[in-house]
Amino acid sequence: MTHATAPASGVTVDRAGIRTILLATDLSSASAHAEDLAFELVSRLDGTLLLVSVIDPRQLWKPAGGYRQRMDQARDTRQAAAQGIVDRARREGVSVRTLIWEGDPGESIVEAAIAEDVDIIVVGSHQRRGVDRLVKGSVSEQVVRTSPVPVMVARRALP
Repeated sequence: MTHATAPASGVTVDRAGIRTILLATDLSSASAHAEDLAFELVSRLDGTLLLVSVIDPRQLWKPAGGYRQRMDQARDTRQAAAQGIVDRARREGVSVRTLIWEGDPGESIVEAAIAEDVDIIVVGSHQRRGVDRLVKGSVSEQVVRTSPVPVMVARRALP
């Protein structure tokens, strides 16, 4: 059995079964640690990176009604942000594919993992607490609870 250790994370993974790594990201700074971890894993395992970002239509509405942003604008913004990760992958010699989906983020990430037959999911955590967590929920927690494949949650250091 061959193992790879991701030094930044201290996690050891079995190389034998991991070929496709799904990076679930909202493309915010909170996801940067997950991005770095996914790149480290995919490089060490000589695998393929599947970048998945999900637009939550509920987040496009203003509380008082109307749209903060139209779906086509949100998609364009996500695709432009995802291009930065695609460019990084090309510079680092990593094979990458990108999916921008619409829907509930937790459900959509798990659906993408199943549909694309990935071996592991790497997801970041906003580390929300209290009322903010109750209102907005935890995508990473939902993915961990419902995913049929292993999930690594990358948490950034708290200030």
